[in-house]
Amino acid sequence: MKNLFDIIKLDDKGLIAAIIQHHETGQILMLGYMNEESLKRTLTEKKACFWSRSRQEYWLKGETSGNFLHVKEVRVDCDADALLLQCDPVGPTCHTNETSCFYRIVDADAGLALAGDGVATD
Repeated sequence: MKNLFDIIKLDDKGLIAAIIQHHETGQILMLGYMNEESLKRTLTEKKACFWSRSRQEYWLKGETSGNFLHVKEVRVDCDADALLLQCDPVGPTCHTNETSCFYRIVDADAGLALAGDGVATD
């Protein structure tokens, strides 16, 4: 069997998308980006670590909030250009305090409706 780092396809910025899923409920919690180093840290520490595209630095989810994502399993998709991390979250995942970052529903006219925990207001 090949090694993960032999097959993953990083984009032109050296990043790969990582979908975060609750390991028990299956709920999609967030999407983040990882480079090789943040992926290595994630695999070693069993806590989700990302590359912040806006701050251009490593970001251990929960480092400031305490809302860590404990990694239970990592999967790679068939094209090796996306990851799925099944995690056990400590507290809400979204910075808005919603359980999931995907708390808005989009209708056919591109209108938005809130459908989260009721914490976020927009």
